Amino acid sequence: MNLDPATTKYLIEAKLVADGVVEKPDVVGAIFGQTEGLLGEELDLRDLQKTGRMGRIEVEIASKKGKSEGKVLIPSSLDQVETAILAAALETIDRIGPCRAKITIEKIEDVRVTKKQKIIDRAKELLTSMVGQSKISGLDLTDSVRQAVQIDEVILFGDDKCTAGPNVETSDAIIVVEGRSDVINLLKFGIKNTIAVGGTNVPPSVQKISSERVVTAFVDGDRGGELILKELFQVAEVDFVARAPKALEVEELTQKQIIKALRNKIPFEQYLEMNDLTSEFKHKIDNGKNNKNKFSSEVVKKDVHKERIEKRKPQRTVKKEIEKPSSPKEEAPVKQAEPKNEERMDIEIARYRDILKKLSGTLRAMLINPKGEVVLELAVRQLADTLKSPPTGIHSVVFDGIISQRLLDIAAEQEIKFLVGSKKGNLTKEPKGVTVLSKDDLTG
Repeated sequence: MNLDPATTKYLIEAKLVADGVVEKPDVVGAIFGQTEGLLGEELDLRDLQKTGRMGRIEVEIASKKGKSEGKVLIPSSLDQVETAILAAALETIDRIGPCRAKITIEKIEDVRVTKKQKIIDRAKELLTSMVGQSKISGLDLTDSVRQAVQIDEVILFGDDKCTAGPNVETSDAIIVVEGRSDVINLLKFGIKNTIAVGGTNVPPSVQKISSERVVTAFVDGDRGGELILKELFQVAEVDFVARAPKALEVEELTQKQIIKALRNKIPFEQYLEMNDLTSEFKHKIDNGKNNKNKFSSEVVKKDVHKERIEKRKPQRTVKKEIEKPSSPKEEAPVKQAEPKNEERMDIEIARYRDILKKLSGTLRAMLINPKGEVVLELAVRQLADTLKSPPTGIHSVVFDGIISQRLLDIAAEQEIKFLVGSKKGNLTKEPKGVTVLSKDDLTG
């Protein structure tokens, strides 16, 4: 209902019930007729309406099954006392047209209070908008400068002009993302060795550089990310896979989410096993990955080999010095100890072979104590985090997955003696004290 602001301070709302069919003119006529002379000349409804102290009477009524029900609204600019008297007078009406009727006052609303509340609510909205704009304007200055610098750092790599970070050309390891926004978001947090494929059609420049560098595919946590990964697996050389949290995109991740996702990256082969894609990309594992070693050069191999020889030399010297005064009779027990060690190793291998066979296809892991008892069984994806603070007395770890360099380093830190998995990944070094066994080693 549209109320005249000049004639409305209060709004009388009344409920109407009539034992028969009545219409709006009948109700208005009954109100004027049955209150005439009842309230005196000062509160005569016709005079009040002429002088604008009472507004137009509004009636909403409907008839059903021989009865009528509705609502009566009367705007008033009288004071509180006069408005209350006028409202009480409406309840004396007992007949509308030929029908018995009853009018009950439901409430008298102070229109000004309602307007004040609307003013308060709207003022809150406007103030919130103003405060938000003030904060944004303060941040925009630094953010605008930072983003301008970041955009300036973006380069176009290769003949395909792929969007990339400034360190792609010189870095040994690169991160492959989907689009330009992903590159800019990673640049914002100081990650500059990124390159974008620009969709599911991987450019030749990305294919070429993937064969020369250590590649981590960092994709969205949705269906589109899975499709890009499959395309990369088919035409490029991928070493590790990192995913954004489910239903999120790389371009909208925070610094903490990006670091966590990259830290939890998994080897290419392990991703294939976890997603039942091994058979589809078996040729990549057999032909591509095994023929290429981007993690170590021949120089590094020689240095590692030389280091192992140097570590063994003092042990051999000490052994000779101890053996010099020994008689031939004393040498016999030393020779007899060797078969016992071999026999113990055969027992260990047989035990791990049985456990690994049991775990095959489950993507599960078992932590075992020196007695051969299973201390804890868990999912492979939880293994790395669990081994950082493992239960006490863990002797060996057997799991249905790829033995990665990260797992091996953690096992060495925790002084775990045996690390047994279904397959070895790209291991650049094998720490002393940890025996690494794959399924091929156990069956060979």
